[in-house]
Amino acid sequence: MANDLHIDEQDWQKHIVRAGTHHQCLDEKPEPDKHRRHVEPWLSALFQAEHLNLLVGSGLTTAVAAVAGAPKTDMTPTSFQCAYADAVEKAAAASATRLDRKDFNIEDQIRAVRELISGLHIIAEVSEEDKESDSFLERSAELTESWKQALDNALCSFLKKILDTERGIDNVLSNEGNPKSESVRHLLGGFLLPFASRSATRERLHIVTTNYDRLIEYGCDLLGLRMVDRFVGNLAPVFHSSRLGIDLHYNPPGIRGEPRYLEGVVRLSKLHGSVDWRYVNGPSGQSEVQRCSLPFGAPADDPAIPDHSAETLLIYPNPAKDVETLEYPYAELFRDFAAAVCQPNAVVVTYGYGFGDDHVNRVLGDMLSIPSTHLVIISYDDAGGRLRNFYNRLGRQAQITLLIGSHFGDLGTLVRHYLPKPAIDRTTWQMVELLGRRGALGKQQQEFIDDVPKGQDSQ
Repeated sequence: MANDLHIDEQDWQKHIVRAGTHHQCLDEKPEPDKHRRHVEPWLSALFQAEHLNLLVGSGLTTAVAAVAGAPKTDMTPTSFQCAYADAVEKAAAASATRLDRKDFNIEDQIRAVRELISGLHIIAEVSEEDKESDSFLERSAELTESWKQALDNALCSFLKKILDTERGIDNVLSNEGNPKSESVRHLLGGFLLPFASRSATRERLHIVTTNYDRLIEYGCDLLGLRMVDRFVGNLAPVFHSSRLGIDLHYNPPGIRGEPRYLEGVVRLSKLHGSVDWRYVNGPSGQSEVQRCSLPFGAPADDPAIPDHSAETLLIYPNPAKDVETLEYPYAELFRDFAAAVCQPNAVVVTYGYGFGDDHVNRVLGDMLSIPSTHLVIISYDDAGGRLRNFYNRLGRQAQITLLIGSHFGDLGTLVRHYLPKPAIDRTTWQMVELLGRRGALGKQQQEFIDDVPKGQDSQ
């Protein structure tokens, strides 16, 4: 295994670590102390890359919800009672098969239903003479309304499940007497801080997520991180097409004309939309993408929850009202994602991402065609074989770091043993350099250097 970059199929059922020259596939549970001295320095070096990106999938929300005892967002398919429901299921199953998933989920169903509604809408627009000669054409308008109502009900139910997960996490964190609150806060903060604690002179961390929930935003608020995204405004932030490099600065005391970048700033892109995004008519009289004031974990009767989710709620699979909403804002977000990762000296770290989105996988594959890029995959399992197929198909194994299995993918184990500890303060690093210049180090001095967090820049 040490010299073979290709991993056999049977080895993917075990714990896998591949970090630099440290390669192992294990049957038994790994010992953290044995692997930490290889994994943590390797991740520390990667986190200092010129461009650092964090791709988060549903695994993060699932892990935090499990610790908090919150309900997990259920992606199981729903049951439609409309005519031609069997055709929708067949189309959803075909979509899942194309993405290397054994069973279809509610996202596949939503995509199939929206395609069906689009086709029915086209049929409903034919002339009255044609309708009289064809019984199906005559029913098309009735079927369209029936499926629109069914889609509204499915989306509303799905939205409430996401909010149930958010509410369960929020109830734990906001209850100081709950013994789980400290654990959840430590996990969420311990996961985000190693990535966000970069020197302000380097490119900002770019967080990319396929999730609809707001756990990333919630965690950034807990840590006091400032997020930069495409939304502009206060009362009703509006999504803007302009991709300006707007950033935050401050003026050091006593220094004039030399503003410096503010620390603790991250960029955020939600590729599949969010539960608080709406496609509505704005004050300008035109349709625009707004972020509404939907509280984290809002109750089911919150007025910000739309009555007709299929028309206004912007979560992927996207609304099929017209060409503009088919491409906007998702096309803009994917341009941001591709521009951030497909450049030299870029590193992408994935956690909880199951490689079930071919549009995301395609961008990651294009990124690895640049020799100086690197991909770090941290996963609880091999995602039903999709991760294995992606890894072996690309032929770029030397540019991929793997931390696979229930040990390495466990959020608590990852935060406690393998993620670099955030450290960008000059004082600590100056002390390390001073001790190093003194030549022979005593045992106490050497232990101090070994314990210094190696996670981030010394500049």
